[in-house]
Amino acid sequence: QVQLVESGGGLVQPGGSLRLSCAASGISFSRYGMDWYRQAPGNRREMVARITTGETTTYADSVKGRFTISRDNAKNTVSLQMNSLRPEDTAVYYCHVYGVGYWGKGTLVTVSS
Repeated sequence: QVQLVESGGGLVQPGGSLRLSCAASGISFSRYGMDWYRQAPGNRREMVARITTGETTTYADSVKGRFTISRDNAKNTVSLQMNSLRPEDTAVYYCHVYGVGYWGKGTLVTVSS
């Protein structure tokens, strides 16, 4: 059974930083690309960042230069370092296995003063 468990969300002030992590189990982690998505209230779920098996990364324009995705195949984890956070980054952030549709339950990030 595939499980994706996100952690690291919370409340942060504008300009602050958070690091999200996603622990995967039940899959051959190193064989899959991994994504971070987010969904704000009233909005559609959108892709934030992607990392391939070869560690090529892709980012949404809205987070380029501020967010960094990385993976640790030895620990079956994918992380999202988020810097210079803005109120519009407030959302539930989800971990996703690219191409096969597995999702975590999400972790809430709130950016507010």
